[in-house]
Amino acid sequence: MTSAVEAVHALERAGLTVATAESLTGGLVCGALTDVPGSSAVVRGSVVSYATDVKAQVLGVDRELLAAGGAVQAEVARQMAMGVCRVLGADLAVATTGVAGPDAQDGQSVGTVFIAVVRPGAEVAEVRQLALSGDRAAIRAATVQAALQLVVAAVGHAEDSGGGGG
Repeated sequence: MTSAVEAVHALERAGLTVATAESLTGGLVCGALTDVPGSSAVVRGSVVSYATDVKAQVLGVDRELLAAGGAVQAEVARQMAMGVCRVLGADLAVATTGVAGPDAQDGQSVGTVFIAVVRPGAEVAEVRQLALSGDRAAIRAATVQAALQLVVAAVGHAEDSGGGGG
């Protein structure tokens, strides 16, 4: 299980900053990161875009995409991550969108989650779809863990390709 401490230390070693764009996690990913002493050196901030219109207005997610398929889509997660990089000036971003329950949303069942990690300058982008089970708290906690894992993996890709701070 990847911890926030591992993510912060990986970011520090790579000389990268991170931002989060969160929907179903409501700031839990950024909260986990900022619980780590010294995280202010790498965490730029977070946009909690819980409402669909905030995804478009603040993060620049395509309104037609949102209207056509709702907020729970892989491309929405990718655009959220790209948007928060732009808004907060981060080297890398992670975004979460999905359905924590208790009811389905946008035609997606409870436990459907998309997490995106992007590093615009290095063209590192990954979107992962998860099918989680459990109650609302369990789905949100598992999403935070998966987001931290993707951050660590993206930092590893950046280090492997020789990309340091930006």
